[in-house]
Amino acid sequence: MRAIEICRTPALGSTVEYCGRCQFTHTYYRSCRNRHCPKCQGLARERWIEDRRAELLPAEYFHVVFTLPEPIARLAFYNKELVYSILFQAAAETLLRTASERLGIEPGFFCVLHSWGQNLHFHPHLHCVVPGGGLSLDHERWLVAKRRFLLPVKALSNRFRRLFLKALRSAYARGKLQFPGELEPLGDPAAFAAFLQPFERKPWVVYAKPPFGGPAHVLEYLGRYTHRVAIGNRRLIALEDGKVSFSWTDYRDAQPKVATVPAEEFIRLFLQHALPTGFQRIRYYGFLANCHRALKLQLCRQLTAIPYSDLLPRAPSYYATVRGQLRLCPQCGEVLARVHIGPTAATPADTS
Repeated sequence: MRAIEICRTPALGSTVEYCGRCQFTHTYYRSCRNRHCPKCQGLARERWIEDRRAELLPAEYFHVVFTLPEPIARLAFYNKELVYSILFQAAAETLLRTASERLGIEPGFFCVLHSWGQNLHFHPHLHCVVPGGGLSLDHERWLVAKRRFLLPVKALSNRFRRLFLKALRSAYARGKLQFPGELEPLGDPAAFAAFLQPFERKPWVVYAKPPFGGPAHVLEYLGRYTHRVAIGNRRLIALEDGKVSFSWTDYRDAQPKVATVPAEEFIRLFLQHALPTGFQRIRYYGFLANCHRALKLQLCRQLTAIPYSDLLPRAPSYYATVRGQLRLCPQCGEVLARVHIGPTAATPADTS
C-alpha cells in the first residue's frame, strides 16, 4: 500500500526535462513498479506480450477457467499461498492428464491467477490459455484437436474437484492450513471432514469458451488478463464525501453498474487481492514449461511446418520504442535534455 500511495510523487524522485533553446521544462515523477499498482504495469505487460508473441503456434486457442466454490474460497483467503498453489497444481494436472487420455497429446499452456470479480469481492479462479493441439505422446507429430470445445467440461470438472480435494486433505494432514476467526472450528478433524464432504458430490465450475479464432486474438486477450490486479484506474468514477464510486459489470444480466462504498471499505476490497511475497501468478505447463520451452517450441514449429513469422505481422517493439524514443520540445521541436533527481524517501521494494 505504501508503494501505491507514493507512486509518481516526489517521494520516489523525479526526472526534469528541459529545452536548451526555449527554456521549456517538464517534471514527471517516478513509478513505484509494484505489481499491485494500477498505474505501473503497462510497460511490463507490453514486454511480456512481446515475449509470448514469439511462442504462438498455428492453432486455435481456447480459454478455460477453473473456479473454487465460495466456502473453499473463504478458506483460501487465510491460506493464500498454499491454496493458490493447490489450485495451480490441480488445474494443470487436470488439463495435462485429460488431454493425454482423450486426445493423445501433450498440450502447452499458461495459467493466470485472479482472485477478484468485477465487484472486487474475493473470488479466486484460474484463467488458462490452451492451444487446440499438441505434441503426440511420442513427440513425432503435431496433433490438432477436432473439437469446438477443446475438452469435455464435465470430465475436467470431476477430475479438478478430485485432485483439489485430495491435495487439500493432504495439506490438512500435514498441519499446513490455518483456521483463524470464523474458521476456527475446522481445526477439528471431524469438522474439517464434514466441511469437505458436500463438495465431493457437487459439480465444480469449469468454464470453457469457444476458440479465440487465431493468434492475433490471443495477443489481444493476453493484454487484458495478465498484468492487472483487482481494478484499473479507468473504472474509478468518483471520490466524494469519503466514498469511492467505481463501475463494474454484473455478468448475471451483463449490465454495467456503479458501486459506491466507503473509502476504507474500498481499500480493504483492493488489498485483499494482494499476493503473497514472491508468489508467481503466471505459470507455464506442458511443452511451455520453463525447463524445456525453447527446445519443445522448436520441435512444434518443425512439426507444424509453418514458421512463426508467417503468422503475424511484425509490429514495432513497444518496449523498445518507449525506452529508446527521443522526446521533443512541444514548443520548438528541440530534443529535450533530462536531469534525474533522487528520491527523498526510501524506495519501496520492487515486487513485480
